Amino acid sequence: MNFLAHAWLAHPGSDEFLYGNLIADGVKGQDLTAWSPDVASGIRHHRRVDAWIDRHPNVLEAKRRAPSAQRRYVGIALDIVWDHFLARQQAGEQQHQLIERCYQLLQAWPAPQRLSTMMPLMVKHDWLHRYADFDFTCRAVAGVGQRLSGPNRLAELVPWLYEDYPCLAADFTVLWQECRDTLTSSGGTVGGGR
Repeated sequence: MNFLAHAWLAHPGSDEFLYGNLIADGVKGQDLTAWSPDVASGIRHHRRVDAWIDRHPNVLEAKRRAPSAQRRYVGIALDIVWDHFLARQQAGEQQHQLIERCYQLLQAWPAPQRLSTMMPLMVKHDWLHRYADFDFTCRAVAGVGQRLSGPNRLAELVPWLYEDYPCLAADFTVLWQECRDTLTSSGGTVGGGR
């Protein structure tokens, strides 16, 4: 899952818990003592969500359908594509308020160094709302691929993403329902902190 999905799963929690979920990909290692307890809890929650998603049968099946030459990179693309489906499915005032809350946090508190250039762009260009547009989502996938070394394998996946769109949409419907039921958290125990 990407930023929007992590925000939805963490939104019942405090601002610090939500912030930890948003910045977790920029934090390396297990030592989280530099962060407040709520931010550290959010980082750990984000990591639990990622591990759960990576093992989900619908995600594994989607990866099997991907072109073999790009299969190693498909998980990155899928994380962004899941945000596309979520942006479309949850469109409305509650999602708009959640996105504005995320943007306020990302502007108020500095992102980790690894995300320090990307976060201001995400806020400025309103990526979380724009993920509802699949063309934008695919450009985002290809853009991430430009930051990786070697050929842009993520850009190579874009035609498959369009071709497999109906199957990916069906995968997401199952995935999101189970993910939301299992992993929505207010910062307490996973699955129990609604």
